[in-house]
Amino acid sequence: MAAIGPLPRLARLGCNLCRNHRLVLNRNSSKRGIASCIDPSYGLTDEQKEFQKVAFDFAANEMAPHMAEWDQKEIFPVETMRRAAQLGFGGIYVRPEVGGSGLSRLDTSIIFEALSTGCVSTTAYISIHNMCAWMIDTFGNDGQREKFCPDLCSMEKFASYCLTEPGSGSDAASLLTSAQRRGDHYILNGSKAFISGGGDTDVYVVMCRTGGKGPKGISCLVVEKGTPGLSFGKKEKKVGWNSQPTRAVIFEDCPVPVTNRLGDEGQGFNIAMKGLNGGRINIASCSLGAAHASVLLAKDHLLVRKQFGEALANNQFLQFKLAEMATRLVASRLLVREAATALQENRADAVSLCSMAKLFVTDECFNICNQALQMHGGYGYLKDYAVQQFMRDIRVHQILEGTNEVMRMIISRNLLTES
Repeated sequence: MAAIGPLPRLARLGCNLCRNHRLVLNRNSSKRGIASCIDPSYGLTDEQKEFQKVAFDFAANEMAPHMAEWDQKEIFPVETMRRAAQLGFGGIYVRPEVGGSGLSRLDTSIIFEALSTGCVSTTAYISIHNMCAWMIDTFGNDGQREKFCPDLCSMEKFASYCLTEPGSGSDAASLLTSAQRRGDHYILNGSKAFISGGGDTDVYVVMCRTGGKGPKGISCLVVEKGTPGLSFGKKEKKVGWNSQPTRAVIFEDCPVPVTNRLGDEGQGFNIAMKGLNGGRINIASCSLGAAHASVLLAKDHLLVRKQFGEALANNQFLQFKLAEMATRLVASRLLVREAATALQENRADAVSLCSMAKLFVTDECFNICNQALQMHGGYGYLKDYAVQQFMRDIRVHQILEGTNEVMRMIISRNLLTES
């Protein structure tokens, strides 16, 4: 770390990446400089520690040096993600017989937390891609699994999840995109909003209405890029998540083979919700990575920055703030890992725990990143410093995969309906 005095100039790594960020990631990889109380490897098996280290190494070497550039230039880092897939990160919890890694939900959380220290936005897209691949692997027949999963697991092809519509966000069961059956095809009409990867991806897992109103009228179709009648809206300009494109996905008399339907007619809403249970753990895990990196960045800044003749680290108020950040980080990690275990074991409390994890962790981790930015003072508001990007990228985690208000509804409903 630099000597006492003005903050050191940032190393120019082609993308104005904060030097401290790179140092933090190298520590994650080697475990040097990480206080034992927030060490993310504690409690893990030797095997879990190994692939956690692989993920930290990848984050430090392949993602972090480009994180700011991907954000500023809105680059979708296809080749980087394909290199991640070579490590098994394209289908982490997909079965091995179709190219997946066959790991558990807890293993998946550990990997996404580590990757997010290098780039939250890119890792969040990888998590959505994994969710789509899992949905096809879990609810598809053998032909569908063999057709789609190998290319998704290798990330030769990329996937998008299409549930949200302009008029149905939290009220997903009211979706209007229709699929009318004509012979051996469905004719799809409607539009989806805020679709991660939209326009740049190859496979769209689409929830659409094949029956009457409500959740029982919804089915799930896999739509391939290049299908007639499939088009895309403009690329959205976002606060964060800029390394993944977001567009509307539009269907106009779009013919989709019946053979591309996952499960039975009317099963789509159930498929969507089961996907989202895991998605909520995944996105909470991405928040953990951002918060972990931000705590370390804040700690380093307090040790270096001097005001009123002494290091900020000597200020008791800031010491206490840092302690609170660390405590919230560890509490969040424990909740995510408990929810991941519950989902893997198909426990009765799994849905509620996934909702609790998503609610608590995305809120707390945003607060941690925001406090880390505050500790940096004016420097934290500069795009040369990684802390501001972590804050921007995870803000949306409180909205997507079911808003945190909806998470409260799910949890309270479970509490009030239990006998």
